Amino acid sequence: MTTGAPTPTAHRRRSPARTFLPLAVAAWVILEIWLLGLVADAAGGLTVAALIAGGIVLGAVVIKRAGRRAFKNLSESFQQAQQGQPPTARPTGTGNALTMLAGLLLILPGLLSDVVGLLCLIPPVRAWIGRRAGRLLERRVAAARSGSLADAFQQARIHQPDGKVVQGEVIRDDRPESRDRPDSDAGYRPPLAP
Repeated sequence: MTTGAPTPTAHRRRSPARTFLPLAVAAWVILEIWLLGLVADAAGGLTVAALIAGGIVLGAVVIKRAGRRAFKNLSESFQQAQQGQPPTARPTGTGNALTMLAGLLLILPGLLSDVVGLLCLIPPVRAWIGRRAGRLLERRVAAARSGSLADAFQQARIHQPDGKVVQGEVIRDDRPESRDRPDSDAGYRPPLAP
């Protein structure tokens, strides 16, 4: 029996991403505002407004084009699957995720995000980022496979290899009346039969 005392919990260490991501976003926003202020002082507010509007329009066009390409690829894959053909392999570096990210960065107001978005539109840069992101994802997946969640699933598969769920109820023998009268049938329940 527990006395109701709180159990001690181990202090979990905060991940570096959760610590530094808010600081990086705040620094990015401050840098964007500072750069917009510099351009406004040098060229005027109308120029800043035109740059922001141009970035929004260009980003919308890029996202729309990448979305159409993704929908076209999806519909081609469905047509091939309906015809019983294996899907054709697409060359790497033609993915739409980085193109859509570039469009999103162009839509965000700011000069630095526009420069990063324009860099993501250059095919060699996009391919390099795609390779780096792929390697990072592979490392994360490999680390997650060796983690505790994967071990828990493996243990569950060991105990129930067929994955069947058995309906039933839990019978506890730690009640006082069953300990006092072991020969009593009041708490007895027969086991479930298949």
